[in-house]
Amino acid sequence: MNSEKDKFIQNIQLWVNIDTQIKLIQEKTKPLREKKTELSDEITKYMKETQIDKKRIDITDGSLGLYEKKEYSALTYAYIEKCLGEIIPDKKHIDYIITYLREHRQIKQTTDIRRYSQNGRPRSKTIDDNKDNIKTDNI
Repeated sequence: MNSEKDKFIQNIQLWVNIDTQIKLIQEKTKPLREKKTELSDEITKYMKETQIDKKRIDITDGSLGLYEKKEYSALTYAYIEKCLGEIIPDKKHIDYIITYLREHRQIKQTTDIRRYSQNGRPRSKTIDDNKDNIKTDNI
């Protein structure tokens, strides 16, 4: 029975270690994503201004080129209500439809682990290595 508890504690330690590593990687990649977006905007602007936006630029492992992409806004209840208001004149009908959609949407409930800081709140994105110490007194 003690080996089950030991394995449980090892699993917790491994989970915390992986969670910390993921947070560190996310902290490191955020400025890279921001810089990449900034560079993309500058490159796109230059290519359009110099009318080379239809050409490909050869790079070591392939090529770069511009393409048009569509970015759809979120399908929110407010958006649905606005659109329904454009085609259905009766506000009561719109309210009924929105209420129906809210009450009948599919919900999947699962159990997961959440990491909390010492003040009891869910842990923020800031990494604090001191929080990786595992206390097994209450297990």
